[in-house]
Amino acid sequence: MTDIWNRIYFPLAKVRRSRPSTRESVYHTGPNALRALDEMGLTEAMMEHADQKVPDQRAFRFVSGLPGHGHILDYKALPEDVGLGIHRAAFLDSLVGLTDPAIIHFNKRCTSISRNYSRQVIHFKDGTIFETDVVLGADGIRSTVRQAVSDDPESEQRVVFTRTVAYRALLLWEGVKRAGVTLELTERPHCIVGVDKHIITFPIKDGKVINVVVFCTDRSIPAGSVEIPAHKWVTPAAEQEILDAHEDSGAEVRKLLNLITNPSKWSIHTVDPPLDSFVKGHIALVGDAAHAMCPHLGAGVGQGLEDALVLCKLLTHPGTASTNLQDVLRVYDRVRQPRANMVLERSAMAGELYESLRNGDNSAIIQSLRINLAGTVGFYSSPRSRS
Repeated sequence: MTDIWNRIYFPLAKVRRSRPSTRESVYHTGPNALRALDEMGLTEAMMEHADQKVPDQRAFRFVSGLPGHGHILDYKALPEDVGLGIHRAAFLDSLVGLTDPAIIHFNKRCTSISRNYSRQVIHFKDGTIFETDVVLGADGIRSTVRQAVSDDPESEQRVVFTRTVAYRALLLWEGVKRAGVTLELTERPHCIVGVDKHIITFPIKDGKVINVVVFCTDRSIPAGSVEIPAHKWVTPAAEQEILDAHEDSGAEVRKLLNLITNPSKWSIHTVDPPLDSFVKGHIALVGDAAHAMCPHLGAGVGQGLEDALVLCKLLTHPGTASTNLQDVLRVYDRVRQPRANMVLERSAMAGELYESLRNGDNSAIIQSLRINLAGTVGFYSSPRSRS
């Protein structure tokens, strides 16, 4: 194969290197994602920037967020069910050192793609253009490349507000303990199940810091009926806003939430309906551009890594040449589109389960939850399906 990588262009979502902050996310990768990193030779670089020395088990404990905080489910992990948590800024730092500055160009925003005979022409906001044989669009949930694949001038309308908002915080465990929280949050992740809301906690930095994400859903809004301008997807929020949403929650939850200061509110969006194809001709979508999903299974980053692995395997295969690139991308689509969209749909289903309690007697709901949660989380326990 003739140096095909010099004739492929990757429009990427905006990359910003920064110090970790409470307003950025921590990426959690599961077994499949770790295998993908290993296959691409990225594991060592990632581990150098992660807080963990080695990947560890990430078996969730599910408890009620209502008064009493009753036990719902302890998910029993298999020995191979290991994961890795890494802050977004550290994740980016681990990749920057592996890039070739001779072929990478930053601060370029793709505005459209056209064709010049068999070549793809990428147009940028700064007025420049670039011709290439293949375009791999990893330009995020508000993808420009998606329009070229879907042939839909209104393709951005596929990105919809899920009616769910998230508030993020990184809390020092010592402060959490001093506040009187007795839930043991340092050893394993927790999902605190509530009424139209839930909380995810993950221990990071060897349990010294607790990553907290608070989700609240307004189910009085018809799905897909509210459009939020892109510049308002992340906005400042008042601490009281979070507490008001948890008036019916138990003491443990309220003690935890009282520690959150200067929160930001993230409006959760997804690609909906899912795309029928991630590929058109010599253009392919990758990651959130193809299958932006709810974060409720922690699988979004992992699915993007699986995309990258499949493309690396196909594009570096000895049989790949400029004459069969369209067929190669069709294979990528046949492998990735069904699986990624299935995970997208299961992520939305998981969010419904996590917020299915009601005020009053929840005995029957909790019994049903135990069965459904075991199936939803257990999906990732099969060797062919873990993400």
